[in-house]
Amino acid sequence: MLLGELVDTNSAWLSRRLAALGISIYRHTTVGDNRERITAVLREAAARADLVLTTGGLGPTSDDLTMECLARAAGRELVEYPEAREHIERAFARIGYTSPPRSNYKQALFPEGSALIRNPLGTALGAMVELDGTLVATFPGVPAEMQIMFDEEVEPVIRARSAGGVILSRTLWFVGIGESALAERVQDLLDMSDPTVAPLAGQGRVRLRITARAGTEEEAKEKIRPVEHEILSRLRKYYFGADDDTLESVVGRMLQERGATLALAESCTGGLLAKRLTDVPGSSAYFREGFVTYSNESKERLLGVPHELLVQHGAVSEPVARAMAGGAREVAGTDYGLSVTGVAGPEGGTEEKPVGLVWIGLAHGEGVITERLDLSAWARSRSAIRERSANRAFDLLRRYLSEHN
Repeated sequence: MLLGELVDTNSAWLSRRLAALGISIYRHTTVGDNRERITAVLREAAARADLVLTTGGLGPTSDDLTMECLARAAGRELVEYPEAREHIERAFARIGYTSPPRSNYKQALFPEGSALIRNPLGTALGAMVELDGTLVATFPGVPAEMQIMFDEEVEPVIRARSAGGVILSRTLWFVGIGESALAERVQDLLDMSDPTVAPLAGQGRVRLRITARAGTEEEAKEKIRPVEHEILSRLRKYYFGADDDTLESVVGRMLQERGATLALAESCTGGLLAKRLTDVPGSSAYFREGFVTYSNESKERLLGVPHELLVQHGAVSEPVARAMAGGAREVAGTDYGLSVTGVAGPEGGTEEKPVGLVWIGLAHGEGVITERLDLSAWARSRSAIRERSANRAFDLLRRYLSEHN
């Protein structure tokens, strides 16, 4: 994680769960496999917090140091827990081993006085230890194991020790407006303290997160509702969904409600739209076919794009975007055809058609509409151009469906 090879998803998951329990999260710390540094981090965290959760470092190898360092930080001996040893042996017996490798018995060692956290999915049990009045709970790094251990074993303990209350968030999603322009329209709301409103941007979408603290979930919702209403009264034009909604899930829902079908024709996005669309469960109800026509020859052969259009205007042009969208709709026999063609870079741009120039086409029953994008500000990032192109393509379809309900 310190080298950037892995992303820490455990902290994000735990933070969301703790917030729902009314626990304020003040700090995330990532530390390498070093005895002195891990021990110091545990002592520092216990000195400033009521609750410390750790993930990782509970395995059988020499670099799994969490229990050893927790024992050092608490000034306790590492002792073997018979129930942990039995758990390890049962786990290996289930997969056909007569006995575990000797190294795995390391996972039966815990600071003396620990309350063990059961792990129904793996060999590594966790531990709850009091460290200078602070509850420290350890989990394995495997997300599925950590999550079930938290839900079944640790959350009830936290609830019993907590003063109560909840922290609830509501996320509103917007597209077609930049973060700074959006922030200007709701600046007075960004200055509030309860609920709080915070903007976050990424790849052409902006979200506003409304967060309230209250005694109960319903009380928190009551705080959030008027703020959400005020935000939407100012920004309804750009709003596309809330919380777990995505552009592709919203578009899919709109298509399904209409009993309509969609085909895709992609060039510079290389199948990204199809991938995102089929990530949505149930997308087979409306998504019929996708064409990744990366070459001019494939545009002609699969979509029927006229050769003369490609010669006269080039693949990255409005006429070709029109022909791709119309061709996808006709070949697949769908209600709509959505196309993307552009220069994703970082090489290949010209003065006339720079990196970041993208054309989107949408074919429907009455014709084809197009949209030109200038994404040259992201010319150094091929992935950003592709993601933003996909977002704008889905949004073009969303807007059309909204206006022609």
